Amino acid sequence: MHSNCIKYTQKLWEVWKTAARLGFISFGGPVAHLGYFHEEYVKRKQWIDEKTYADLVTLCQLLPGPASSQVGIGIGFLRAGLLGAIVSWLGFTFPSALILLLFAYFSAEVPLNWLHGLLIVAVAVVAHAVWGMMKTFASDRSRATIVVASTILSLLLPKTGGQVAIIVVAGIVGSFLYRHHSQANVLSVPTFRRKTTGFLLIFFVLLVLLPIVVRLTNSPLITLFDSFYRAGALVFGGGHVVLPLLQTEVVTKGWITIEQFIAGYGMAQAVPGPLFTFATYLGMVSFGWKGAIVATIAIFLPAFLLVIGSLPFFEWIRQHTRFQAAFHGIHAAVIGILLAALYHPVWTKAIQTPADFCLALAAFCLLAIWKCPPLVIVIVSAMIGALI
Repeated sequence: MHSNCIKYTQKLWEVWKTAARLGFISFGGPVAHLGYFHEEYVKRKQWIDEKTYADLVTLCQLLPGPASSQVGIGIGFLRAGLLGAIVSWLGFTFPSALILLLFAYFSAEVPLNWLHGLLIVAVAVVAHAVWGMMKTFASDRSRATIVVASTILSLLLPKTGGQVAIIVVAGIVGSFLYRHHSQANVLSVPTFRRKTTGFLLIFFVLLVLLPIVVRLTNSPLITLFDSFYRAGALVFGGGHVVLPLLQTEVVTKGWITIEQFIAGYGMAQAVPGPLFTFATYLGMVSFGWKGAIVATIAIFLPAFLLVIGSLPFFEWIRQHTRFQAAFHGIHAAVIGILLAALYHPVWTKAIQTPADFCLALAAFCLLAIWKCPPLVIVIVSAMIGALI
């Protein structure tokens, strides 16, 4: 028993070390993260095989939440159980969360003209995300039409309820339009039905009960937890899509200014690891270090519950083409929601002069054409923003 405990502790330590190292070096966004994970977990350490990795990535792309973080959580779970999943998430998340927490703490000391450069680079980053997602998820007329309709509706219905309705309707439309375009597949990831389905129950219980608890308690931190939990539970299509959801929650409630919001989003592009650690910055600016902890846990918790709870339903999800077809519509809808956010508040707050537009255009070209590292673009844009 004692030797087994020692072996398990060593395994957890190995999971932590590996995830933390990846958290420090994983620049480039979710796609790059998955490349780092494949190199480390599949090729170098051989914790899982190629097929299991591909299947796990597929599941995480179907679920709401940050796909790369969910893959890391899933690998940690398969390697060392529930504690392995927690340790894997902590290791991968900690570096970027710490950097953004420090940025939030010292942001009051940063000159406003430097922060304006971060606002401008956010325009380029969001535009690049929309461009890439359009090529991947909206390459035909039907999905492009869903994108346009979702953009218009998002601008007319900017609150979270409107965005949720758009996603639901788009999923229904997609399930009919693309039911003949989806193929059933059999997956090889092991299942743990009795042990993990309770996580799905917790996910839905929290989604329903948290708004009720907020009304009963009127606690600022519980309100913060509810806002970030719902944002994390409704994000389809990558970390950039969380931008309009969080903006609706934190700016409209008066917790931070729109300038602070967009500056933090720009800074989040310069750090390694998951973009969802933007929540750490928002929580810190809104309610101090307690807010940073609450916001970080809340926004990642849905991803954690969903990926572990969905493992038993891997094969069911992929074998039902109607379910897959719905995601064609959902992915197109979230592009529209993100495009609306690109216009307002990102563009309307950042682009005030022709010089601002020129800097944003140059940053976009460096990202899209020259494939320049985001860290370099953020630093250069902040410096130029200080001069214009």
